Amino acid sequence: MTTPDWADVDGYIVDSVVRDPDTEAVLVANAEAGLPAIDVSAAQGKFLHLLARSTGARRVLEIGTLGGFSTIWLARAVGESGRVVTFEYESLHAKVARENLEKAGVGDRVDIRVGAALDNLPVLAEEKPEPFDLVFIDADKVNNANYVRWALRLTRPGSVIIVDNVVRGGKLAEAESTDPAVRASRELVEYLAAEPRLDATVVQTVGSKGWDGFAYAVVGDE
Repeated sequence: MTTPDWADVDGYIVDSVVRDPDTEAVLVANAEAGLPAIDVSAAQGKFLHLLARSTGARRVLEIGTLGGFSTIWLARAVGESGRVVTFEYESLHAKVARENLEKAGVGDRVDIRVGAALDNLPVLAEEKPEPFDLVFIDADKVNNANYVRWALRLTRPGSVIIVDNVVRGGKLAEAESTDPAVRASRELVEYLAAEPRLDATVVQTVGSKGWDGFAYAVVGDE
């Protein structure tokens, strides 16, 4: 099968069990504002939502807001009493995300923090927040291992950490790759394998976004 075939299947899935006017409107608003079309797919957004619900997540940390597409799925999952803290590097993206979140009716449960995540994560840690139940990482790929290290500091045993875009079109298997994102993905996988507090796997995916995949880790006892 080819990427167009995968996209056709994604379209059928979305039409059948995922279609959602609020998140579809987000993609339109993002495009009108000139944001890059690098959101998770609709099927992946719904997956994040169901995962958060099935694990009973009430506190979610997201690294990489963009226009708030995945944020809305996560914010719905935590419910009115839950909280999502999300980091976005670009101020324009954060502005668009705020507008999208308000229109979707979940703005009051989302805290958007603007700036480099590696600068803001220490600030968040100093606030001594309640541990996060789920962490979703979908930001600059070269820092993925660093983001997971911070996620470990901000979670608890049983928390889930998900890192998107790890497979890199199959290039993850290329040991000699000079692509910084591929090298970072390999560094992440090696870190997940070596870190005794994490039990992890990587799941390959295909769809409208092509061939990629995500790392899935569960935090264990120290």
